[in-house]
Amino acid sequence: MARQPSIFSFLLVLLATFLISCGSPGVAVAPPTYTATQLEKIQAYVPEIQAVRDRSQELNTLIQKKDWINVRNFIHGPITEAKLNLTYITPNLLPKDQATARQITRDFFNHLVKLDGGTSASNAQVALNNSQAAFADIDKFLQLLPKTEERRD
Repeated sequence: MARQPSIFSFLLVLLATFLISCGSPGVAVAPPTYTATQLEKIQAYVPEIQAVRDRSQELNTLIQKKDWINVRNFIHGPITEAKLNLTYITPNLLPKDQATARQITRDFFNHLVKLDGGTSASNAQVALNNSQAAFADIDKFLQLLPKTEERRD
């Protein structure tokens, strides 16, 4: 009879171990969300980026007119400021979006370099193609940003 309690105890331990291992955690992990501070930082730069984006036709007109001085001023002025603003926003995005934002910013910079090269060579076609690509990069970046009451795309 001394043997039965030890087998019974062993079976209870096995059953308890099995039930505990099949259980799921009691607390569900919430998906990452933006804090109010992150949203404020992001929204501080969005109007400046959007203002540059809205001036895309102005740059295209300057390129078509082959007004290279003003094209370069535009590249090294407002567009470069937009690139800095993209860089400032990136750390405030959700971790899953940061790598994509960095890649878009790199692509944007590469298009700006090529745009500047086309301008230096007085090549309107290269400048125009890279201008359009740069503004497409801005559009991609803006799609990553959280939607707020102030900004609905």
